[in-house]
Amino acid sequence: MGAAMARNLQRHLAAQKAPNMLYCNRTMSRGDALKPLGGVPEPSFERVVAECGIIFTMVSNDAIHNNLMTTALGHSSGLKNKIFVDCSTIHPHTVGFTATKLQERDASFLAAPVFGGHPIAVDGKLVFALGGPRRAADAVRPLIQDVMGRRVIECGEDATRASLLKIAGNIVTVNMMEAVGESQVFAERSGLGTGPMEELISEAFGAVAGGYSKRLTSGAYAPPLDSRPGFGVSLAIKDADHAFAMANEHKVELPGLQVAQDNMVAAREYAGECLDSSSMYGILRQKAGMEFWNEKSRKGN
Repeated sequence: MGAAMARNLQRHLAAQKAPNMLYCNRTMSRGDALKPLGGVPEPSFERVVAECGIIFTMVSNDAIHNNLMTTALGHSSGLKNKIFVDCSTIHPHTVGFTATKLQERDASFLAAPVFGGHPIAVDGKLVFALGGPRRAADAVRPLIQDVMGRRVIECGEDATRASLLKIAGNIVTVNMMEAVGESQVFAERSGLGTGPMEELISEAFGAVAGGYSKRLTSGAYAPPLDSRPGFGVSLAIKDADHAFAMANEHKVELPGLQVAQDNMVAAREYAGECLDSSSMYGILRQKAGMEFWNEKSRKGN
């Protein structure tokens, strides 16, 4: 998803005749599609920090985020007036710690997690939650609105609120995947069929729910081992863990999320890491007396 966002941002920069993007990734070849658009590869994140006034990051977990921020904070030339914009799903405590450390160096931190899958990112139609200092948010918003996203939800000057909104949104997302999976297993097992069920889901409950259904019926919940899942099951489990941590802190129960989490963990134990976040569907199939794999998944085709 980050690659699609970066392409849209670089297209915008080129159209505005602004300086080209410097991009960095652990696997630099994943940014090759940016080169024809004018993107400039830079293997050193420290060099990116030195050269850029606005630095977007999107990583898979809190530990990688912390490593990047440690690198940035160790930058010897200073960070004054630089703006860091993190689009990852990370814990609010991590966000708060990072914001404080950067503020001590006269830099700003914005939490800008995103809602939407890869196809939505390609179309530049993501929804962003944006939290952090107003001046920094005003500077960054034109790089998001109608560039990488269709909507920016303002979360105020406390960056942790954007992170909290993302975690709350993920509760809806994971529960919806579980509900779609349950309904499709019911439809198949009862003889109704997944086709009519998918049509109903799409028409009655919208494109997002319909997209989740297509992950199941297309077999994308368990893609080939030489491919990348749309959104890896371990990332979804990590996101759910953040929700449980915050719920425990505020004495809130999340029974629906617990069911979905248990099924995701069971799916990973059964079929390994190369699974989509919707792979709880495979466990639901097993519980209904069917194979984990449907005919279009990696072991069914």
